Amino acid sequence: MVSLLNFSAQIKTGEYQGLSGDIHGDGDGISRLFERSVDVNAAGKDPPIKHTLPCSLEELYQGATKRVKITRQVTDRTGLTRKIEEILTIETKPGWKKGTKITFEEKGNKRPNVTPADAVFTVDEKPHSEFTRDGNDLIVTRRISITEAFTGYTVHLTTLDGRSLTLPINDVIHPNYQRVVHNEGMPILGDRTKRGILKIKFDVRFPTSVNAEQKAGIRRIFGA
Repeated sequence: MVSLLNFSAQIKTGEYQGLSGDIHGDGDGISRLFERSVDVNAAGKDPPIKHTLPCSLEELYQGATKRVKITRQVTDRTGLTRKIEEILTIETKPGWKKGTKITFEEKGNKRPNVTPADAVFTVDEKPHSEFTRDGNDLIVTRRISITEAFTGYTVHLTTLDGRSLTLPINDVIHPNYQRVVHNEGMPILGDRTKRGILKIKFDVRFPTSVNAEQKAGIRRIFGA
């Protein structure tokens, strides 16, 4: 024997389409119950309510607890609509990226005889004063003088988890030079023991003009 719930589900999928004439006739209360079930299922579910979740790089590096307030509309069977405010808690995970989606089922608007909409949050990354992100990698750009480019430069950084990082550079820093530091990028989602790389790039400031004495000194240095 097919249970009432299973039978209703099979009607929805069309498995019992051949019986539609019977269940929609002037039958007893059970047939009317089936009709109401079909009507509710046919109404489906409202489209999701979309929200943006702004996150700092620090929050996406270490993880964080964020509480967000949502307002949703609930309409009862009399047609009266009221606004409900609710606080939702989102635990950001280390390694989340821009575009990551978090879904709260049935936390959207609600209408009679319709499954309430979901509330969907999409992560957006806030700009950072020091770092930019490229996938799992972090990029820092330092502006230095041409003197520092030739004589050496030390990079001092505060990482996204608050550590101090000191990197002496004794190479000649040309315009395309970059220093790569492994395992100092963003965490790899699902494996906190692994991180991307940190790329340190340089913007070398060249003087707009040099006098004759300076030109002569440059020639002596480079043997030109």
